[in-house]
Amino acid sequence: MESTARSFKENAHHALGDARLTEALARLAHGFPARRRDAAARLPEFDQLRDAARDIKDHVLDNLDVYLDRFEKQVIASGGRVHWCRDAVEARDAILKICQAADARTVTKSKSMIGEEIAINDHLEAHAIVPVETDLGEYIIQLRHEPPSHLIAPAIHLSMDQVADAFRAHHTDLDPARPLVEPRALLDEARTRLRERFLKADVGLTGANMLIAETGSIVIVTNEGNADLTCSLPRVHIALASIEKIVPTLEDAATILRVLARSATGQEISVYTTFVTGPRRADDADGPEEFHVVLLDNGRSALLGSEFHEMLRCIRCGACLNHCPVYGAVGGHAYGWVYSGPMGAVLVPGLIGLPEAQHLPNASTLCGRCESVCPMRIPLPKMLRHWRERQHATHESPAIARAALKVWSFLARHPALYRAVFGLGVSFLASLGRRKGRFRWLPFAGGWTSVRDLPAPEARSFLLQWRQRNPGTRT
Repeated sequence: MESTARSFKENAHHALGDARLTEALARLAHGFPARRRDAAARLPEFDQLRDAARDIKDHVLDNLDVYLDRFEKQVIASGGRVHWCRDAVEARDAILKICQAADARTVTKSKSMIGEEIAINDHLEAHAIVPVETDLGEYIIQLRHEPPSHLIAPAIHLSMDQVADAFRAHHTDLDPARPLVEPRALLDEARTRLRERFLKADVGLTGANMLIAETGSIVIVTNEGNADLTCSLPRVHIALASIEKIVPTLEDAATILRVLARSATGQEISVYTTFVTGPRRADDADGPEEFHVVLLDNGRSALLGSEFHEMLRCIRCGACLNHCPVYGAVGGHAYGWVYSGPMGAVLVPGLIGLPEAQHLPNASTLCGRCESVCPMRIPLPKMLRHWRERQHATHESPAIARAALKVWSFLARHPALYRAVFGLGVSFLASLGRRKGRFRWLPFAGGWTSVRDLPAPEARSFLLQWRQRNPGTRT
């Protein structure tokens, strides 16, 4: 996927002017967060499970080479093969070679953010192989030639009317006057189309929510069952995963599964949780003849041991996106690359470079909601600040911002001057906003006041109020 992260500001302005997108994101804000809250409340040990899941991943990251080596040995023992890929080019080439060896013409795919990361669909199409997305949301955005806008709900940005328009535009052999006003009608039409593709596919390409070192298994979590058909019907199954998806044992996988669905969709567990171990054996009723695991690094090993090390605990549940006020205002496409929201604002600069993704670490209010709901307790605000510190140190942050920080730093080192300057500023703003208690417009604050009023400050500073209420206390 080609990055437009450098244009985040322009993307965000465009998104804020899209009334349909605003309506769709409003529905998101009242859906997943409420269901996550209720699911967590029903499980008294939820926070203890979060701690356990965090500790599992920390242990794995400290011993990543050991567990990846063990995983490969178990995959080979079960009749499969592991392909080690340093970057997107190597991963694309590995998948293409497997498909060409199988004389593949059609590849069915289940939802995979790693697949988006390496732009595998474009690569297959360039070599006369047709990729078919089988997740309903991914199928819809494939028809519209769009990238996903959310980790778990790729078409969350679309209305039902837009989906119906896409179906009418591409399913031209059907009655153009057919009613497509109910979700069930859309689902049935997509299912009919995809069932034929499932049966004709030569290769199935899936992601993997986890890789289990103990058994050489992969874990796939879905709510539609499309991944099961993708990995069991074709002759060849390719699982594409990044190196940090490894966990030591089946028991560890079960622990993480208990927080994954609750954090993502508010379910106790997803409808389909599938464990795949190797190709079909002699007495198996179904399954592929070949099983391949394509393991991708693509910059992740460089994050190990850095201040962004903890980002590799992410299990792609989407909880941070669902609770983020910035994502809730502009949606996923504004971020300009595969990963969006708070996790994307941290991860993307580490994968494609800070110069390309320079705006993303600033696409946050640092309110901390993302960290509070993360099932792996990833300190996202702390890491966003680390990226901002790097920007400042390398002079990649805006000149105005650097100048403002220098002024603030000077004032902060001179407390009396600081209090005088800010006291005058607060008093002046308070006097201007005294009548209505808010500002509809202020110089240099257009980014805020263009979409909301700015509350007027109190006439007295916090320090002054503290002194008046606590006479004799040093401040």
